[in-house]
Amino acid sequence: MTCNCFIIPDDVLERFASDPQLSDEVRQNFHHSAALSRGMRSVRDRNNALTMTAISLPFPRPPFPFPLPHRLPVGQVFDCHHGTTLPGAAVANPGASADPTIKRAYVEEESVARFYWNVFKRDSIDGHHMTLISSVHYGVKYNNAFWNGAQMTYGDGDGQVFLDFTLGDDVIGHELTHGVTQHSLGLVYSGEAGGLNESMSDVFGSMFRQWEKSQTTATADWLIGADIMGPVSKGKGYTCLRDMAAPKAAHALAAQPDHYYPGIGNLDPHYSSGVPNLAFTNAAKAIGGHSWEKAGQVWYKALTGFGPSPNMTMSQFASRTRALSTSMFPAEPAVHTAVHNAWTGVGL
Repeated sequence: MTCNCFIIPDDVLERFASDPQLSDEVRQNFHHSAALSRGMRSVRDRNNALTMTAISLPFPRPPFPFPLPHRLPVGQVFDCHHGTTLPGAAVANPGASADPTIKRAYVEEESVARFYWNVFKRDSIDGHHMTLISSVHYGVKYNNAFWNGAQMTYGDGDGQVFLDFTLGDDVIGHELTHGVTQHSLGLVYSGEAGGLNESMSDVFGSMFRQWEKSQTTATADWLIGADIMGPVSKGKGYTCLRDMAAPKAAHALAAQPDHYYPGIGNLDPHYSSGVPNLAFTNAAKAIGGHSWEKAGQVWYKALTGFGPSPNMTMSQFASRTRALSTSMFPAEPAVHTAVHNAWTGVGL
């Protein structure tokens, strides 16, 4: 299975492309979106392979570039003007743009960088001050957003099934976290590792959303993609792409399994990720407070603290977080209990 770091799974695009209740124009938009998404995968695979080669070379990483107080990495936004050539035309001063999509892309990519620094002391996506690049207005009514191994790209949506993809702060956090995973654990996009890859993006995308809104684990909705659902999706009863607290819920456009079973790695990673998503959600809710303060610290260390492990299984990741919950919080056994029970509850 090739890497497909898009927020919308292939089968969802194909489902709407074949929906007789939709107009010919809307169905055609989904056909085009699916074709563009398939073509972009090879680019993502090459960029990921290059990153893994660089990480494996026997020379030291460059020193930490900036002393405290920290400076955020440079953020750049490009406008594709509905074309498909990346990155598009550079936008001068995107943070002050009159185009709300351009401004959102800039503000939110900067906010993701601030989140990773303030919460985890990670310096940009790669840990070494990488410039953040976002391209907007990609394609005509393109129904997806993706990380291609080097930058973020956002479609405008068709305005009916999906809205402008920059409207989802969790979508932006999700896709940029694919870059964090690429530069740390290096999970492949197949088997159980693929499900973990997608789950890391949902987990940190949700944490980012909660952090921006100062939500606790009790007040967060734990939904992914709620802000990009258009009127047609809502009319069909879909309020989100995924529900981390209830993966099988019917209101989720891409409902997922919520319990581990042998062979779960054969699923598209957008679906097998439901199991580790639920484990994190239940652990964070059992601990209470803010998700990024304890459960998030354990997950971040498990993701970034041990070097690449491209084919890690869900059981191995669960074992790592169990051990870290004790070593990182030795005076708070309730943290370990919450993490242990959360994995046990999903069959791991």
